[in-house]
Amino acid sequence: MQLVVLEPPPQRGQAVIAAHIENGEVSIREVRKPRPRGHALIRLTTAGICNTDLELKAGYYGFRGIPGHEFVGVVESGPEEWLGKRVVGEINLACGKCSWCQRGLGRHCPRRTVLGIVKHPGAFAEYLTLPSENLLAVPKNLSDEVAVFVEPIAAACEILEQLRIPKGGEAAVLGDGKLGLLIGQVLLANGINVHQFGRHRDKLKIVKRRGAIIGGKVPIAQFDYVIDATGSPEGLMTAVSMCRPRGTVIMKSTVHGKVAIDMAAVIVPEITLLGSRCGRFAPALKLLKEGRIDVEQMVHGCHPLHDAPAAFSHAVEKGTLKILLTNP
Repeated sequence: MQLVVLEPPPQRGQAVIAAHIENGEVSIREVRKPRPRGHALIRLTTAGICNTDLELKAGYYGFRGIPGHEFVGVVESGPEEWLGKRVVGEINLACGKCSWCQRGLGRHCPRRTVLGIVKHPGAFAEYLTLPSENLLAVPKNLSDEVAVFVEPIAAACEILEQLRIPKGGEAAVLGDGKLGLLIGQVLLANGINVHQFGRHRDKLKIVKRRGAIIGGKVPIAQFDYVIDATGSPEGLMTAVSMCRPRGTVIMKSTVHGKVAIDMAAVIVPEITLLGSRCGRFAPALKLLKEGRIDVEQMVHGCHPLHDAPAAFSHAVEKGTLKILLTNP
């Protein structure tokens, strides 16, 4: 394990460890225990590595710092009603005052910070902080290993907040990675017929068991709704080619760098491109509590927090789905 001590060193009794990304490398650093400053102080128990974390390592946002935004933890200080509770937390820290916040769209607040992504230290640390209004209690029937999926499931649920896909309608999901499999399951749980496309039959079995139709060769102009969750620069153009005239392509891939696209293939058939990002946690928690999303089969490994560099290496291995970090 590589241990880097920051300068100046933490005061005695205040040192905690955290994963740190800088110049494409992941290391373990000793840092000061965060001060709540009006927020809740949360002791991490479980965190998940997602594709965004891997893109941050690759240079997305020019990131340097503590990553991590999928987590479960226990509140150690903050409002009395939250003390000792097991929680997850929405990742956008909004100003609460601007016109976007007043419309309930703090996820688009121009002054927001974002846990583990934009100007707020992330969850890959022994302790993290969040405003209490961002917290949601974890139901007793959910283990940490299940509840840690709330954030990506919320991102999948966001599609149905942005767009009305009729029950009984058809949608194609392109990609069989972590987010693609969750999107397929969320759509299925809401009565939508899902055609899932991917390259790994063992992964696709997860959504097939829930009722998805597993696609083979990518069809041309067959679906009114196509979700790109490939995580690759080529995925968007493939999704556009699958979409019918006046259909909608929902863009879920977070890719470091620019993505080339033939605009004529979008403009001539009048296809709508819909960007889709973070979602509200409550619908995701409800789906998990009711057992309507299968996530346990998606956990492919678990590493202690101090082994985060190895966990990141594990996460990029071919065929790997969710890798967790734990802080018992």
